[in-house]
This record gives sequence, C-alpha cells and structure tokens, in this order.
Amino acid sequence: MTRFALTIEFDGTPFHGLQRQKHGPSVQQSVEDALHRITGEEITLHSAGRTDAGVHALAMRSHVDLEKDIDPFRLSEAINAYLRPDPIAILDCQIVPDDWHARFSCVERRYVYRICNRRAPLTFAKNQVWHVAQPLDHEAMHRAAQSLVGLHDFTTFRSVQCQSKDPVKTLDRLDVVREGDEIRIYAQARSFLHHHVRSMVGCLKLVGQGTWKEGQIADALEAKDRAQLGLNAPPHGLYFIEAIYPEEGS
Repeated sequence: MTRFALTIEFDGTPFHGLQRQKHGPSVQQSVEDALHRITGEEITLHSAGRTDAGVHALAMRSHVDLEKDIDPFRLSEAINAYLRPDPIAILDCQIVPDDWHARFSCVERRYVYRICNRRAPLTFAKNQVWHVAQPLDHEAMHRAAQSLVGLHDFTTFRSVQCQSKDPVKTLDRLDVVREGDEIRIYAQARSFLHHHVRSMVGCLKLVGQGTWKEGQIADALEAKDRAQLGLNAPPHGLYFIEAIYPEEGS
C-alpha cells in the first residue's frame, strides 16, 4: 500500500462541496471515481479541509492509499484525464510516508475571499467573486478585522450547523487589502469553524459600506451569539489557497 499526496485545484461552482454528498456531485466523488477507473480499487480521498457548495480551491491538499504500483506523475496524468470535463485538476502528486495525513498533519490553513468592488456588472468573474457595487472602505475593514485576530470564542461567526465541539479558535491572520477593483481578505488559522471565514467577511463588508461601525465587529465577537451576526458572505468568493505542513517549512 502506497500513500500519495495530491494537490488539487477546483472550481466549486458545479459541486455541492468537496466532501462526498448523498444529494449531489462533490469533488471527492469525482476524484474517487477517477481513481477507481484507473486502479479498480475502492478508494477514500482524505483532505486538509472541507468546502461548502460553490467554494473554490487553488491548492487543496489530499491523500489516498493505493495498492497499485504506479509512478506519481503517471497517476496525476491519469486522474486528470478521467476527471474531464469536471473543473478539477491535480497539480501535483507525490509519495509520502504512511503516517502523513492530509488533515491531521496540517498545522495551518489559508483562505482568501475575493470581492469585486465596482459599479459595473461582472462578466468573466461571475461565480468567482462577490460583486459589491457600493464603494467599500478597505482600510476600515482591515482595522476592524484585527479585533478578530487571536484566541477567541467565535460562536457568533460559525454556522448553527457547525459540528465542531469547541467554538474557541486562534485566528493567526485576517488582512484586508485592495488591488484595483478587487478587495481580498486573507485568513489563516490552524483550523476554522463552519462558515467561519464567510461570516467574518460578511460583517467586514458592513463595516466597509458604513452600515456598521468598526467597533461593532468586536461587539459581535464578544456577544458569542449567532443572532448578532450581521451578514454571511456568499460562498463563491471564497478560495482555499494553502495547507501548511511542518516538514515543508512553509
């Protein structure tokens, strides 16, 4: 049995999320089906994170265990061939130790949320960014975001359907930057709650448009009450961008 680590890029638009679902297509199902066609084996894909319907990934890390003896490059080429026309690509494939686990060995996860902040409607970027026509003050958003960095009870910023036993997480980074018409919110932590990033972004958008004062972000956090959430951002602006492992020195 050989363990292969995969780096996966996908457009989440047509999927009900990364994890296999009973009620619709998933990234996991597509990759597992491709691997079954290649090897004839029943295979389970394990990933560093879960993504909701419509959420994208630039470099999701996953692993599979295969009995078949196959070169990593040949395996990635074969998976990509069988994945067509699904918008999923294997960017890298490597053999890793048996005790390496895509989820449990991961020490940090990074996301970016993209907002297109312009009056004109979207053309190429539909389903890839959140279009906000009203001008946003990204500097105010960034200042407000810093109250969320650190060790906190994030009950306000997690879905009522979140399965995590503990709402306390350490958020290592939450930066808001503007590049032309695009505002990007970068979030980094060891782990996140369900809807964690989207909930924070939604409230920061309210700050950016002046509906909330900067201090209301801290007030919402302190309330530890989901009912105090101002807005949950839509999924299609969110991207999983990196999973960090200690041996890789990231």
